[in-house]
Amino acid sequence: MSSTPPPSSLAPEIAARLKRAADGLVPAIAQQYDTGEVLMLGWMDDEALHRTLTTGRCTYWSRSRREYWVKGDTSGHVQHVKSVALDCDADTVLVKVDQVGAACHTGDRTCFDADVLLVDGGGAGSGTVAADQ
Repeated sequence: MSSTPPPSSLAPEIAARLKRAADGLVPAIAQQYDTGEVLMLGWMDDEALHRTLTTGRCTYWSRSRREYWVKGDTSGHVQHVKSVALDCDADTVLVKVDQVGAACHTGDRTCFDADVLLVDGGGAGSGTVAADQ
């Protein structure tokens, strides 16, 4: 399959603002809308962003499978979109969602639960390295 994503229906004024990586993708951070919990990082091209904005469900571009996937279509762990924003450089998307079930493909609530490197990182030497616990 081609590495070039298909044409998109994303609004031209939004598409013109996006700063994409060489592969045409932008990182998309999914965050629980009411708690601020960071759930996962996915990748979006213009069409995935368009679908996310228009369907109310998070759509990502799978870099490994080279296809779109809607979070929860196979797992049931749906992300209902509450808001979508660009960062100040327009090179990262923040999608605030209401997460149903696990966000991580491993079954964890977030993709950041399993491998904590530092706890209470108040400065050099003040935190606890998770591996030492």
